[in-house]
Amino acid sequence: MTSIAKPKIVHSGLARNVLGLTVRDYEGGMSTLCAGCGHDSITASIVQACFELGVPPHGVAKMSGIGCSSKTPAYFLSASHGFNSVHGRMPSIATGASAANRDLYLLGVSGDGDSLSIGLGQFMHALRRNLDMLYIIENNGVYGLTKGQFSASADLGAKNKRGEENRQPPIDPVQMALALGGTFVARSFSGDKEQLVPLIKAGISHRGFALLDVVSPCVTFNDHEGSTKSYEHAREFNLRAIHTDFVPPEEEIMAAYDEGDVLPVELHDGSRLLLRKLANDYDIGNRGEAIEYLRTRHRAGEIVTGLLYIDESQPDLHGANSTIETPLNQVPYEQLCPGPESLAALQKRYR
Repeated sequence: MTSIAKPKIVHSGLARNVLGLTVRDYEGGMSTLCAGCGHDSITASIVQACFELGVPPHGVAKMSGIGCSSKTPAYFLSASHGFNSVHGRMPSIATGASAANRDLYLLGVSGDGDSLSIGLGQFMHALRRNLDMLYIIENNGVYGLTKGQFSASADLGAKNKRGEENRQPPIDPVQMALALGGTFVARSFSGDKEQLVPLIKAGISHRGFALLDVVSPCVTFNDHEGSTKSYEHAREFNLRAIHTDFVPPEEEIMAAYDEGDVLPVELHDGSRLLLRKLANDYDIGNRGEAIEYLRTRHRAGEIVTGLLYIDESQPDLHGANSTIETPLNQVPYEQLCPGPESLAALQKRYR
């Protein structure tokens, strides 16, 4: 994961956490995403959450797959371990990292394309195994790196920049996680830092698989059909020697509203989201009611945000498999590899 290096300047007045570190110690390289991208707001929330929790940067393993979202680990926690895997395969890498060193904080960042299409099978199995990690889906409903095709999370009837209508029903990762027995299920909006930072902190602290689906608008594909400044018009009438794009900067979309309220949020293309923040009396421990509540609010055109469900009674992957307390990367080689006789005895059991 490479990016443009930030100048390392630390102001003497910056606050320090329990480790004596400033928020600058949790940052990464300069973002190369489009100006106004919601993913950068999520990055800022991750930086703030890890700083406030006092997480040691060297104790974090950040994982990603392929896509705009999967570039973002380069923009936070530069002193952490990192692995940028192939498309949709991040959960396997994270499982291996957890098996080798259970003391690591595992933080996976993925997108709706990476997790809900080619990586759907891996995502589901990591969830059902209750792998101890925070899994963030930066959900914008399009394939940003390949020019804005509908992703599996695009809503039925949604239109792309060419006016084409999506005719496929969406995959909702939140409802899927609830149905598959997820032990921590939450959703937020990239511009609502007041809600997002506490959810990230809760997900990092949860023992097991913590899913955080974050609605994160893409600013690149908000131009309209018929505009002479649109990408479509430029491609039709311009003869280019090399392929280049210019994405006009946009203001980041921010949101602040109270528990139980509904807030209409206007996106860069003029469309609207209806965000509903969970009320204080919402029961986060009832899986069936959570699924029905989500479906009811979805029929009303609303996107529910907040901690939707949590179950702290289930064992994580290590607990379910009775693994040893010592991380495997600290176990002597003689114990890890007991020899061909032990392997032969193990194989004999399956004959």
